[in-house]
Amino acid sequence: MTHYLILRVIAKLMIGPIMLFALYVQFHGDFGPGGGFQAGVIFAAALILYGLIYDLTALRRFASLELLCSVMALGWLLYIGVGFATMALGGRFLDYDYLAADPVAGQHIGILLIELGVGITVAATMLVIFEVYAGRKIAAEGEGGA
Repeated sequence: MTHYLILRVIAKLMIGPIMLFALYVQFHGDFGPGGGFQAGVIFAAALILYGLIYDLTALRRFASLELLCSVMALGWLLYIGVGFATMALGGRFLDYDYLAADPVAGQHIGILLIELGVGITVAATMLVIFEVYAGRKIAAEGEGGA
């Protein structure tokens, strides 16, 4: 792999702010445009940039496929867990009013947790897709293919 110094320096400078912006989109999704899906894609884009600039092996040291599959399941379980928690508290599935004594606070807690679950799942899924397809290209090049 060719090492491009300028790209590596710019990527190092940009990955942190991209992740910070993803957190802003995640937690501001309660009050305006944005939310879990958008934040998950932005967060994954930062790590995909890392994988493109520094190499897929470096990305896999940070986020292996096994870890990403576990994180995908964790995000899904958070989403479903909130639904079952509302049912256990006497409401319907994803009826956030039951998550706190004040229905407005329950709505904020529920939406925050749901969007967090969605963000985690989307980010992990995007990274799995990237790693699988990038890994196929590397394997094909190793076998003499294009």
